[in-house]
Amino acid sequence: MAGIDPNAEFHPLNFAVLTVSDTRDLRSDTSGELLTARITSAGHHLIDRALVQDDVQAIQTQLMAWLEGGKIEIILTTGGTGFSPRDNTPEAVRPLLRKEMDGFSILFHQKSMQSVGVASMQSRALAGQLGDSFIFCIPGSTGACKDAWDGFLELEFDSRHKPCSIASSLPRFYGVVK
Repeated sequence: MAGIDPNAEFHPLNFAVLTVSDTRDLRSDTSGELLTARITSAGHHLIDRALVQDDVQAIQTQLMAWLEGGKIEIILTTGGTGFSPRDNTPEAVRPLLRKEMDGFSILFHQKSMQSVGVASMQSRALAGQLGDSFIFCIPGSTGACKDAWDGFLELEFDSRHKPCSIASSLPRFYGVVK
């Protein structure tokens, strides 16, 4: 049965949050703030947080810097997933992916449909494996970030979740988290 196994050990994961925006700064970034609060209140480690312009090169440069550091296991991006000419997050991320996680987009749209109805179709939410890390690209609204975290990501990042969690796919947990 799916759920949290109260007898299993919780293993905190190492996160980074990237806000992609041409209009926000860290003070006005309510979506990034929501995600960082959810990460830390769940018991995980926030290693870094950044904000970059909605530009393919700027996004890729930040992501590669985090990957080269070797500490970050999960990257959450917020913003840049719509259809405006400056929405470039999927174009920046997709070429870097080793494997795409189709289920994330499906679950996000199912959850989002409950909140914003058919407007959910205008999101290009995306997730996948970036080297040995994982990236989840969430739309830039605070509501979308809340839907994604509270709706299912919180459980996916909890190593006690059965039958599995993302932790079992991270190198430092091979054979530790079952």
